[in-house]
Amino acid sequence: MVTDYKQALCSLIQQSCISQLQVPLQYSGRAPLLPGLSNYPEKSMTSAIMNPAQAPAFVPEGAFLTNPAVIIDGPTAPPSAWATIPGYEGMSGDHGGKLLPPPPIPDTVPAPECTNWLIPSISEDDARSALMEFSNSKCCYGSSPAKEMDFRELQPFNTYRYRLETFTESRGCNWVTAPYSGQGVDSSAFGVPPQPWDIPIQIPALFKDGESKMPVPHTSSLKTCPQCLGTCRTVCKKCHGTGGVRCWVCNGTGNKFEKACHHCRGQGTERCTTCNSSKYVKCEGCSGRGQILNFIELTVTWKNHVYEFVADHNSDFPTELFKKVNGEKIFVDENLLLSPLVAFPVPSINQSSQFALQQHRTQFFSTSRVLRQRHSIQLLPLTKVEYLWRGKNYNYFVYGQENKVYTDNYPQKCCCCVVM
Repeated sequence: MVTDYKQALCSLIQQSCISQLQVPLQYSGRAPLLPGLSNYPEKSMTSAIMNPAQAPAFVPEGAFLTNPAVIIDGPTAPPSAWATIPGYEGMSGDHGGKLLPPPPIPDTVPAPECTNWLIPSISEDDARSALMEFSNSKCCYGSSPAKEMDFRELQPFNTYRYRLETFTESRGCNWVTAPYSGQGVDSSAFGVPPQPWDIPIQIPALFKDGESKMPVPHTSSLKTCPQCLGTCRTVCKKCHGTGGVRCWVCNGTGNKFEKACHHCRGQGTERCTTCNSSKYVKCEGCSGRGQILNFIELTVTWKNHVYEFVADHNSDFPTELFKKVNGEKIFVDENLLLSPLVAFPVPSINQSSQFALQQHRTQFFSTSRVLRQRHSIQLLPLTKVEYLWRGKNYNYFVYGQENKVYTDNYPQKCCCCVVM
C-alpha cells in the first residue's frame, strides 16, 4: 500500500509540474492558476491565499516604494553651477536622497521540481528515551514512569514551517560633503558619470544583510565651505563668541557665602577653555581648510526579506514552544526566481508559498533588484504519546528535532513540584 501511495503521489507531482509549465505566471494583480488548487479558479490574490484577512492591499506593478535615505553627517550642498547629471535627476542637498529603480527582471520562472516528500515519524524507543531524559532533568521527578510505562498510542501532530527568502539589492544616492585635504578631485572633466546600476559592486554573501557606500565617479567638485565661508573658523558655540563662560563656582553671581567668589574674583565669568577665550574655533565642516569636497555618494543595500508560515498542528500543544527547538529541513529550492509549490501534501503550505511569492514580488521587485530567492519547508516534529502506568492513563508531547518533552500531568513527582 505504501508503494502504491508513493507512485500515485509521484504521478500527481509530475502532472502538476507539467501543468505548471503550461500556465505562465502573471503577477499583475492576479494569482496564477495553480494545478491542484481547483477551488480557486480565476480568482484574485486576496481570495486565493490561505488567510485572506492578512492579505496586503494590491500595489500595481511598477509602483514606487520609497526607502529612507542614509543620512550623512556634516553639511551637504549640491554644486549650484552644475547641470543636471543624466540618471541622477532630482538630487538635492537636504538629505532627501533618491531611491533608484532597478533594471527590468526576466518574466520566466522555472517550474517546481518533482519532489518525493518523505515525512519522518518518532519511534517508541525515541519516545521512551525522551521521557527518561526529561525526568532526569527534573530534580524531583522519578524515572519509573519512563521505565515501566506501556505505550497505548503514538499520535503524530507534525506541523510544517514554510520559509521564503528574497535577497535583494537596492541603490540610492545623495549629495554629501567631506573636508578637502588636498586629494585629487574626480570631476566631470575626467569623464561622464556612469549610470547608478552600471557601477560594478562586489556582491557579499547571499541571504545576508549588508551595506556599501562609494562616491559616484566623476561627480566631485571643490567648493567654498558654507559654514565658515572660507574663513576656516566659526564662532565658538560654548561661549557664543564672548570668550568667557559662567563661573561654575558662584553660578555667575560673583559672590559666594556673601563674599566675592575666589574662583572668578567676583566677575561671574571665567575663561572659555574651548576656544581659549579667542571667541573662535576651527571650522568642523572643512576641518579648518576653507574648502569642501562635494560629490554624489552611492549607497548599496543588500536585504534578505523573509516570510514564514507555520501550519496549524490541530492539538493542544503550546505552539510557542516551537521557538525553542529546531526543525528538520525536508525541502529546499534556490534560484534567481521561484515558482510556488503545488504538490506538497499539506494544502496550506502550497497556498502560503503562492501568497508569499506574490507578496514579495509586489513589495520589492519595483524598488530592488532580486539577486536570489530560496524557499524551504521545515518539519517541526510533534508526537502525542498516550501511555498506561500503574493502571492510569497519561500523555505527553515529544517535539522538535531535539526530542524535547512537554507534559502537564507527569505521574511521579514530589509534592513540592505540584502547583497549588
